[in-house]
Amino acid sequence: MTISHILDKLADGLDLEPSEARCAMTELMEGHLSPAQAGALLLTLRAKGETAQELAAAVEVCLDRAVPVAGISGEYIDIVGTGGDGKHSFNCSTCAALVVAGLGYQVLKHGNRAVSSSSGAADALECLGYPLDLDPDGIRDSVRKSGFAFCLAPHYHPGFKEIVPIRRELAVRTLFNLLGPMINPSRPTHIMMGVAKPDMVQKIARVLALGSYRRALVIHGAGGYDEATAFGPVTAALVEDGQVKPFTFNPADYGFTPPASEDELRVETREEAEKAVRDVVAGQGTRAMSDMVALNVALALSLLAPELDMQSCVSRARMAVAQGVAMKVIAAWQ
Repeated sequence: MTISHILDKLADGLDLEPSEARCAMTELMEGHLSPAQAGALLLTLRAKGETAQELAAAVEVCLDRAVPVAGISGEYIDIVGTGGDGKHSFNCSTCAALVVAGLGYQVLKHGNRAVSSSSGAADALECLGYPLDLDPDGIRDSVRKSGFAFCLAPHYHPGFKEIVPIRRELAVRTLFNLLGPMINPSRPTHIMMGVAKPDMVQKIARVLALGSYRRALVIHGAGGYDEATAFGPVTAALVEDGQVKPFTFNPADYGFTPPASEDELRVETREEAEKAVRDVVAGQGTRAMSDMVALNVALALSLLAPELDMQSCVSRARMAVAQGVAMKVIAAWQ
């Protein structure tokens, strides 16, 4: 099995076997490919269309080379989006993660600084006073003290330094745009993952079904968002016991009304993004932003507490956002 064989197969539009995908990703992550071979691998995979099995193999290789974060007891969730929806919306996933932690659930988020938006998860948490340089012991301590922790991706995936120059030169979407949310080094028991395109929902769900999650939820929000929105029905897929169960969820059925326009969710500068996060987590956000966070919190609760009906999840989520329960999580960081 050589990289030439793999590239030839991809150039013919053929899918890779899991063993071939693992071999190719291993060679890439170990820095064994020339820049031309690495670029060809990423571009031919994209042109063909990455399969769930190929993505799952890539996730496996990345996690095997990540700095491990072990010893987190009990259930814990990551709430994350792929980004790339081009909406420049506020940091909804980060706010939702803090609210869920404020409700007493364990959240261990994995992410990075802004790439295509005004503020990434790391930027938002930094403005709230969260320390971004925690090692695995610090991560465990953060979960124990506050119910929340954050792994800054570059600290936990040192092998990515081989990939950064290649991605920068290519300057187009590659499978790495999809991998980020799925390579949390703590390997959470639950994940709610947003994707920017509706046709990615079931593919990503199939990838997660090949992982070790107890339950997972993939969502795409109406209006083209990688988070649930009140603009219309949410396209979703639940992953449970290795099975993918597609469904739609209509926020209007639970009293959510759409914002007047996308501008109500948009932030143009880092300063605007930081203000939006501070206001929402304190229970003082605008109706549009607070509703969007509550909607995503409700979906996360339905994943973590399947015994609750959706109306109960929505009621708990709305109350938690309004009461600013996330502030007790932030206070614990001090």
